[in-house]
Amino acid sequence: MTAILVLLELEPATEVVDAEVGEADIGARVRAVHAAAADPEAPGDPLSRTLCGLDTDGLEPEPYVPAGPGAPWYPPEHRSRHCLDCDAVLRAG
Repeated sequence: MTAILVLLELEPATEVVDAEVGEADIGARVRAVHAAAADPEAPGDPLSRTLCGLDTDGLEPEPYVPAGPGAPWYPPEHRSRHCLDCDAVLRAG
């Protein structure tokens, strides 16, 4: 398989206000982490579809690179959010 890029599917931006502290947290939350093959003509860009078939246009690039052989293809902090369908395609090789 060609190089893999990690992409984030984000929830719409939300505003969470902590009235006690007076702080607002405005930002998008990670819904799922997907994998896509890199475009051979532009290696930093993904092909038009993830390995599970989603359109990559609405996804955010994640600069994560596995530390080495045996390391997960997704960032460890998003272990519970990695796409099982993308994972299955990668495992099938």
